[in-house]
Amino acid sequence: MNDVKKEMSIIDHLRDLRKFLIHSILGILVGAIFVGLNIKFVFDHIIFAPKNPDFITYRLMCRMSEALCIDKIPIQITNLQMTGQFSAHIWTSIVFGLVIAFPYIIYELWKFIRPALYENEQKMGLTFIFVSSFLFMLGIMFGYFVIAPLSINFFGNYTITDQITNQIKLASYLSMIRTTILANGIVFELPVIIFFLAKGGIVSSHFLKVNRKYAVILVLVLAAFITPPDVISQIIVAIPLLILYEASIYIAKWIEKGRGTDLMVNH
Repeated sequence: MNDVKKEMSIIDHLRDLRKFLIHSILGILVGAIFVGLNIKFVFDHIIFAPKNPDFITYRLMCRMSEALCIDKIPIQITNLQMTGQFSAHIWTSIVFGLVIAFPYIIYELWKFIRPALYENEQKMGLTFIFVSSFLFMLGIMFGYFVIAPLSINFFGNYTITDQITNQIKLASYLSMIRTTILANGIVFELPVIIFFLAKGGIVSSHFLKVNRKYAVILVLVLAAFITPPDVISQIIVAIPLLILYEASIYIAKWIEKGRGTDLMVNH
């Protein structure tokens, strides 16, 4: 028996979309409240940790080579706005709330798109939720433990002359941390994005293979954009992105193989 999709009216779709948005916002709100109540710990032990020379990434770099040891990062975080610390409190809580609530948001997203899938595709719910959440958190960790420390160390120690002191605005520092971790979290979702694009017939494994050279250039440009302007940092970032791209090719090929099998069975 062939799989069938459940037909839904536009009103039903809008109702489900509203439910998805409301539940997602509530999930972020719960996470934000939790972070907001522990904001001092979050700033002292998470956000400001990469600017300290004893951060775990710097210690590992030092173990790899004495030339990579970091003695100091001469930056001082300052607040120049009356509402600066309050705004930092609110927006940091929201961003961290989003990160904490991401698996729940993915679960709600799956509930939203599930009616549009075939019965055999609906059985992939747990896999979709786990893989999406895992890749996002992996990207977050990569951004926090690799990209953020490299950026802070590079720009913190970059000097034109000793007569200039790096007094960094709180908003500027938070913007870099926020952009770094969220950008990597989203980029690491590439295999999931390719999965749905391949499912919809928008991209194919052949297309990804043929355009691999352009993808490499794009990855290098992206790596140069989100990392300090040094070759080592760009290579460190480019390697996992290229691995994700290659994984996406195999995912697209797997989708095509499954689609071919379905067509034979249905025929």
